[in-house]
Amino acid sequence: MGDLLIHCGEEHPQTRLVLLHGWGADANDLIPLGDSLVAGSGLAMERMALHAPEPHPAGFGRQWYGLFPPQWADVPKAVSQLRERLEGGDQRQIPLSRTVLLGFSQGGAMAIDVGCQLPLAGIIACSAYPHPGWQPRTERPPVLLIHGRNDDIVPFEAQKRLSEQLGGESKTCQLITFSGGHTIPESTQPQMIQAMQSWLKPISQDS
Repeated sequence: MGDLLIHCGEEHPQTRLVLLHGWGADANDLIPLGDSLVAGSGLAMERMALHAPEPHPAGFGRQWYGLFPPQWADVPKAVSQLRERLEGGDQRQIPLSRTVLLGFSQGGAMAIDVGCQLPLAGIIACSAYPHPGWQPRTERPPVLLIHGRNDDIVPFEAQKRLSEQLGGESKTCQLITFSGGHTIPESTQPQMIQAMQSWLKPISQDS
């Protein structure tokens, strides 16, 4: 269990939220976001955060693959490893069909790439970008894309590219933007949390 951090505040969870952190962070980074999404939402949702497999070159934090400069050749291995971790987890109580994958930045790119290969309940990608050469499958889970319009790390254009590759805004691809940079506006813009909660509720009920 060294590569997992599980934080569950529900006695009988019905769905699972898997959190994928960004470049240089670790599994602890998105736990507060997961707690905020579940708190007061009425969702009986387990929160599970994953550590990326590689140490960050700065000596602290983790990475899914090298990013500055980008090591795109390592992406297929990273995607395969993450898929194996998700498929190999305990699905006796909560199957993949009742699992939502949420990723930020590099974790968002991983969530999109891996999530569109699996029969998940849904995918939330925050400040994400498409991997080079990536194409989604025709049959894929619903996707929510969230991006700051003033993001200077992963430019806002990345959300537009993802949206185009996913077929544009539709019932299965929703877009949310906010007036901010490379962040998840949890405390400064609580309406973002409310928007994610609103998206999660029908996803969780239908799964």
